[in-house]
Amino acid sequence: MNSEALRAAPTDRIEISNLVVTAIVGALPHERELAQPIRVDLSLHVDVGDAGRTDDLSDTANYGEVAVCVADAVRESKDVLLERLAERIAEVVLAFDRVEGVDVTVTKVRPPIAEQVESTAVRIVRRRADFEQATRDPHTAIVALGSNLGDRDGYLRLAVSRLGDVVAMSQVFETDPMGPEGQGAYLNMVVVVRTWLDPYALLRRCQRIESEAMRQRLVRWGPRTLDVDLLFFDDVTIDDPDLTVPHPGIGERRFVLAPLSEVAAERCPPGWDERLPPSGVHPRGPLSV
Repeated sequence: MNSEALRAAPTDRIEISNLVVTAIVGALPHERELAQPIRVDLSLHVDVGDAGRTDDLSDTANYGEVAVCVADAVRESKDVLLERLAERIAEVVLAFDRVEGVDVTVTKVRPPIAEQVESTAVRIVRRRADFEQATRDPHTAIVALGSNLGDRDGYLRLAVSRLGDVVAMSQVFETDPMGPEGQGAYLNMVVVVRTWLDPYALLRRCQRIESEAMRQRLVRWGPRTLDVDLLFFDDVTIDDPDLTVPHPGIGERRFVLAPLSEVAAERCPPGWDERLPPSGVHPRGPLSV
């Protein structure tokens, strides 16, 4: 980085140290078969002056979300070179608002070389201007949320806060439960998320959010603290045992289509509102804060 760029960069930093992820990285045959620990250290160039004055998370970079996205990128990368992995990490970090630059250090904890070496590493410094964002646009995902146990509004808020860059939200609908009798009513909503994750990494994030809400899968269609279901991912179609996109059954579920119609009406099948029974799904208003 030249001196002019350094002067233009924010002097404040957010540090993320010793993020260790097990991943496939390397050129040797055994490195392509066995995952190994990779350590990532990040220094985010962020002007934190606003956050210092407001004490508001939206005025800074959420280091928890950054760490999750970087970890997902490392697990999915399967790169040959640490240099490529470091570049990929920098691109992920610089997609976050307010991050103007990043120092990335990627360390191979157990390098497969003949000499006794504790570790090897690559360190790069990148600024937002180094990346032509037009060459890689973020993905658009549509996610359905539902809860009928405990603090239902609180669990919906948890999901919205953990999904990342939520760019649109439906209002909340109260829905009669499906499945075993004796359940409470659901709260349902649909959100649109801008993401740099691939669909499988986003699926894992959805599952982690459910785990944070102590979701338990004991009975099919039984009560649950939180559902986080990936409905659409760009215009991709996936059909395998781990993930089906678009989500099956959307066209027969008013509790999905009603909120979906508020944020992505073009994704709803024609005539759904007249075809499906109107009972059991009631608009409740925006998600409470």
